[in-house]
Amino acid sequence: MMRTSTTSLLRAGLRASRTTTMVPRAAASTHAISNPTLANIEKRWEGMPQTEQAELWMSLRDRMKENWAELTLQEKKAAYWIAFGAHGPRAVPPPDEGRRVALYTALGVFASFVVFATMRSFAGPAPSTMTREYQEASNEFLKGQRAEPLTGVGAEGYSGKGMVQSPPKH
Repeated sequence: MMRTSTTSLLRAGLRASRTTTMVPRAAASTHAISNPTLANIEKRWEGMPQTEQAELWMSLRDRMKENWAELTLQEKKAAYWIAFGAHGPRAVPPPDEGRRVALYTALGVFASFVVFATMRSFAGPAPSTMTREYQEASNEFLKGQRAEPLTGVGAEGYSGKGMVQSPPKH
């Protein structure tokens, strides 16, 4: 590639853009946050806009980066309450929450019972395979086939119920 004055200028511009320049930054806030801002923060926190909450927390965080002995008592209390106070997921549940949970649980159980009873009332008779006689005949068939010869119905000296699970037919 042929070097021209344009490419040289472009390369010099790229080299200049790669170097980082140090920009002086302002140090963390060293002055105390005003008492009216922190006063009654426990009651005002939930009603504050998100931006104001974030701004207050950031300024407290910047103050906590310095020597904690320089923090005022109000700042310490506010920082503790914002970090660990009863707001957001740690908020106290409403007073009637337990009663409402019990009520809705009871309603759910009652509704499932109604659905179960309705389905049972419209169901047909039990199938013929659910009679005790049919199940005893199934046991005899399994013994003749030597099904499960080690531990099941076909085993010598088997004393279990086998396939029988229904009461006798009236």
